[in-house]
Amino acid sequence: MADLPRCRRASWEEIDAWADRVADAVRAADAIPETIVGLTRGGWVPARLLCDRLGVKRLVSLRAQHWGVTATRTGAAELTEGLSGPVAGQSILVADDITDTGESLALAVTHVRDAGARRVESAALLHIAGAKHVPTYFAEEIAREAWAWIVFPWNYWEDLAALAARAAEPGTDLAGIRRALAERAGLRVPAADLARVAAWGALGPAAPSSTGSKRRPPRARRAP
Repeated sequence: MADLPRCRRASWEEIDAWADRVADAVRAADAIPETIVGLTRGGWVPARLLCDRLGVKRLVSLRAQHWGVTATRTGAAELTEGLSGPVAGQSILVADDITDTGESLALAVTHVRDAGARRVESAALLHIAGAKHVPTYFAEEIAREAWAWIVFPWNYWEDLAALAARAAEPGTDLAGIRRALAERAGLRVPAADLARVAAWGALGPAAPSSTGSKRRPPRARRAP
């Protein structure tokens, strides 16, 4: 039986509140940046939310990748795509959704500094205590012993597919997978969402529907 991590789904209401708190802290420090660097993929939405709250018009991307399956605590971070625009001589805020190991944000800050930025600060909505990098600004700190895999709205479908695939033991139907996610991971999802992921083929052949139906969803038709 595959291990499943404890999960916590973040709501948009929480995300808006976290973004407000981070923006308030940046403003209180009189440190509104000229450019925000969004660490993609997870930090892109938080970066945009901070742009709106701080009145920053310039948003640049930098992609970091954690190798390994969703919901693992280990795995080396690596920058896989460089900055989408120049940052030399500018004040920069590097934004991510969460510092779990902190490796991605640490790499990003170093990369931006090496690219010639005049000042580099960092921000995350959530910070896990004990991470290798402590953001300059964060909305909420989570104790390491209270660690849970945070399912953000922008990661929901990817996380659901990966976690459901891990819960899909041979012969387990969708109802059994849904029950495993609820009981072992604390992740309660609508049956329709799990059926959609299964229709994408993300669960492989080991997840028949609970009714045993072999019907396939209708294909989209091209307009005449």
